[in-house]
Amino acid sequence: MLICPQCQFENPDTNKFCQQCGTSLTNKDCPECGVSVTYSAENCHNCGAFTGTLWWAIVSRPSSSLPASGPPLAKATKSEFSLNDLQAEKLRLAGKVEPNPETLANKVSMPAPDLSQEKSINPVVTESQTPDRVQNLPQDNQTEIEAVTFNADQTTTAPEASQSEAKAYLDPQQRYQLLEPMTPVADSSILAGKVLDRMPLQASPLEMLALQLQSIDSKDADPSSNAFDPSAIPAIALPYLELKDQFNSAIPTVHDAWIDSGTQVVLLEHRAEWPYLVDLWRNDYIPQMQLLHILYDMTSLWAALEPYNCCQSLLLLTNLRVDEDHTLVLQQIHPDPPGVTPTLPNLGEVWQHLFRQTGRTLLGAMGQLISDLQTDRIDSIDRLRSRLDEIASELQDLSSVSPMLPLDSEPNPEAEIEEDMPAPPMTTPLYPSGGEEDAPDAPTVVLPMQLLSLEDAGRTDVGRSRRHNEDYFGIHTQISKLENPFGRTLQAKGLYILCDGMGGHAGGEVASALAVKTLLEYFQAHWQDQLPNEDCIRKGVLYANQALFDLNQQDARSGSGRMGTTLVTVLVQDTQVAIAHVGDSRLYRISRTSGLEQLTVDHEVGQREILKGVPAEIAYSRPDAYQLTQALGPRNAQFVIPDVQFFELDEDTLMLLCSDGLSDNDLIEKNWQTHLKPLISSRNNLDLGANALIELANQYNGHDNITAVLIRAKVRPDLEQAKFSNG
Repeated sequence: MLICPQCQFENPDTNKFCQQCGTSLTNKDCPECGVSVTYSAENCHNCGAFTGTLWWAIVSRPSSSLPASGPPLAKATKSEFSLNDLQAEKLRLAGKVEPNPETLANKVSMPAPDLSQEKSINPVVTESQTPDRVQNLPQDNQTEIEAVTFNADQTTTAPEASQSEAKAYLDPQQRYQLLEPMTPVADSSILAGKVLDRMPLQASPLEMLALQLQSIDSKDADPSSNAFDPSAIPAIALPYLELKDQFNSAIPTVHDAWIDSGTQVVLLEHRAEWPYLVDLWRNDYIPQMQLLHILYDMTSLWAALEPYNCCQSLLLLTNLRVDEDHTLVLQQIHPDPPGVTPTLPNLGEVWQHLFRQTGRTLLGAMGQLISDLQTDRIDSIDRLRSRLDEIASELQDLSSVSPMLPLDSEPNPEAEIEEDMPAPPMTTPLYPSGGEEDAPDAPTVVLPMQLLSLEDAGRTDVGRSRRHNEDYFGIHTQISKLENPFGRTLQAKGLYILCDGMGGHAGGEVASALAVKTLLEYFQAHWQDQLPNEDCIRKGVLYANQALFDLNQQDARSGSGRMGTTLVTVLVQDTQVAIAHVGDSRLYRISRTSGLEQLTVDHEVGQREILKGVPAEIAYSRPDAYQLTQALGPRNAQFVIPDVQFFELDEDTLMLLCSDGLSDNDLIEKNWQTHLKPLISSRNNLDLGANALIELANQYNGHDNITAVLIRAKVRPDLEQAKFSNG
């Protein structure tokens, strides 16, 4: 099947255009010059810009096929193992030496399982060959693989021919083309390199397998169970698949994976060109608390990778990257070296190198922690996290909240700050929500925040059962950029309104549209330089109610024929947010630390009974449990009491306004990690995310109109304001 890049609809392979939205499935526009190019093209034929889709390929061969030549693995002590290799990494990153294939990562291997019974698929073939004619890996070359075919035994292709004529592919379908010689990332049994996807819209076999398993198990499966069949998935792919939901952006996404005669192939999200963590560490204006959060993330990853014997992933500086939000991510997962188990002292050496290479000043407590790590005085991850919490508490007590500065230097007020600098959660404990049950009194550090970006997207759909769409939404934003010596910031106002109408004779359509129009006009007149207060917001909601009530009276509507609508609205001014709602349309908030939060409580009979102390199972056993207790329009103002709340944005946040066509049957609660959490990252398109939510609701609900409004706000510490506030 072909996955539409615009709406994610699954199309037959023969389609040239998406049968849902009409998007071309054969051509796209070059991002540089706008000329139409095929999806399979590597470069634009007009301007030469790269237009292809890249994956990072990892290939693990059976140990029986390892080359006999090459230096033996030294039996180093735990401290020798990390120190020497990290020193080499330090020199390489500093540009003083060329990359050495025998660095820390190149000592890694993963014992291959007995896969002799697996069906051979011949993972690499050349363009000049038929799929059943496969050439093999040379036994005498352990530093690189020429652009020829790959297998576990031997080769007969000359390098000259491979570089000029033949193209090498990882698969017999000639979809994944090698763009460079594959090189060892562990010992000679594991190699890696980038590949070009010649059929990027084609669903991969792994994606098809996942869809099939979900279809089979959707009715009876435990949501927490593993959806992947280990017997059909290469062993080296399992850590990625099993840890993805827990860590999301930190773990690369697996695009495809297969087994060929004991050879395991995994295609990952291409991160080889993402910025290094060490480069972020050099930024003079990164707050100390953000550094602590990154280190805490490393401890969480260490605990998760340890059962897989893959802690080596955190000991290689070139494997530690950051995404566009400056969040810690891994380029790939590295198995531990054979016979060597990385320990916390090794992690301490990595931390020490981060500070030493970048010239960062070590806070006294941080220097002591690293020393204690290296001397094995910290014997557990829990103790390490506790020490990081103590350092956070020390930072809270400091009078200055300025960022760490280079040794023996003064701050440079003219230094450029990147526009998309992330904001760690500054008003929450260092550990993620639910991550440390035994530490309820974790310290918090409050810093003033500033807005970096405000984005939105809205989509509505009639659903599969209704003839009319009674949902309506409105979005109005005003954004202006400001620049000063400390960088660029935004001043923004955003008004987001969603209404779900009801009433006979098309009354629902009229009610929802009128409510949105009335509120837009009201706040345009009553919202000036500051976020409206609670009284002003309530008056706006009641003003909309009065407009609908008067129309009902004018038309002499009665009973079920009286039109009305639910309402949920969000007002954003810089980092301040106000929300108001009436009815059962909802607002959800999603962040990296707190996960999913439902901020509104449905105005319905079931919830009313729960608030009175009635158990939920009894409250929702009533036949009228889902009947609304409030709505705009049917009754006058004395029967409408909108809920109004306020909060501050203290970390990158995604908000979702939705009608019950999307939220029914706990659809958001069941799917937020796959459909909402990734949208926190600006790497992901909100329009596509909204389309995916609509498609999800039509697939699993579809009984009602469906509307989704997404808001993505990105923030960072306001260091200038912090300095002024602290004298």
